[in-house]
Amino acid sequence: MLEGVNVALGVSGSIAAVKTVELAHELRRQGAEVRAVMTGAAQGIVHPWSLEFATENDVVTEITGRVEHVELCGREGWADVLLLAPATANTAGKIAGAVDDTPVTTCATVAIGAGMPVVVAPAMHEPMYDHPGVLDALDTLESWGVSMVDPRIEEGKAKIATEADIVREVARAATPDTLAGRRVVVTSGGTSEPIDPVRVIANRASGRTGRAVAAACYVAGAEVVLVHDGPEMPYATTEQVETAAEMLAAVEDHAPDAHALVSAAAVSDYTVEASDEKVRSGRDLTLDLQPTPKLVDTVREAHPDLAIVGFKAETSGDDEAMVQHARDLLERVGMAFVVANDASVMGRDDTRVLVVREAELREFEGSKTALGTLVAAELASELGGE
Repeated sequence: MLEGVNVALGVSGSIAAVKTVELAHELRRQGAEVRAVMTGAAQGIVHPWSLEFATENDVVTEITGRVEHVELCGREGWADVLLLAPATANTAGKIAGAVDDTPVTTCATVAIGAGMPVVVAPAMHEPMYDHPGVLDALDTLESWGVSMVDPRIEEGKAKIATEADIVREVARAATPDTLAGRRVVVTSGGTSEPIDPVRVIANRASGRTGRAVAAACYVAGAEVVLVHDGPEMPYATTEQVETAAEMLAAVEDHAPDAHALVSAAAVSDYTVEASDEKVRSGRDLTLDLQPTPKLVDTVREAHPDLAIVGFKAETSGDDEAMVQHARDLLERVGMAFVVANDASVMGRDDTRVLVVREAELREFEGSKTALGTLVAAELASELGGE
């Protein structure tokens, strides 16, 4: 997600500074090179040696004759993006007022003036976050093009956002907007069909691939709608559904305004008339399964010009058969491309897929996060975004 990206990490004096060691590790796990800059207050909470260890780079604790702020964040500087995490009320207010009295605020002034992407992750007590002056400062930063990673409001505190949310916003800030102005609907995970109030027919889909695709499309600048049986996601308008019928209805609601549909969900092929009461155990039971409408076929019929990306899971273990099934789907629905995989990867972090186009075949093996990035890039190419 951050391969080849240089991140200057500005740390100010919130207790959330204790989380920056792991944040630096996560940025590096995603491919970034990291160099830290600390205020004096931050050094009273986390020793610079900790961040030196986490980043494997020297930590800037003062501005010297080396003009570290320019070397890091100037127009020809080392960093591709400045991440301020955590950003205190004090630091946010100073940056909004162009006050440069710490290494972090000085780097921020240079970065904003140079047009460098800046990402801010506030962290403070909730009453401070609600102070009109602090809110005005954050609004001012946003009006200058600074990206905000909203805090989690818990226990009377505006806690710093999760590492995953911060990394995603850094990636979005540092990634070319190949899907800017595009609206992408992504279906993810499995659906389940109720048998009675406590039992369902379901499948093994975890939703990791679909969520990775949705996040990657967001990173590439798209407006994303995520349709799944899961929680709200900060990077997408989330439609929470359970059954195949609910998923189809949600997609149909959003399709008229969409530029693309990525159908990554494992949609139930069959449903059953559910009992209003729990079916008693200990006796033979026969279920009358009825086929569900094919989501991609239904959407294609209503929207002949919509770019649709399909996913096709098979269990044969035979690449030739998998490709043939993918090509059948490609031709039947008129898809942009189909991502074919063996069903054995369900629930795993890594995957192997074949990206099938009309006259092209591409193999990919790696993490589902990386697959999401690949699908977003292929979709941008399809839509003319690069």
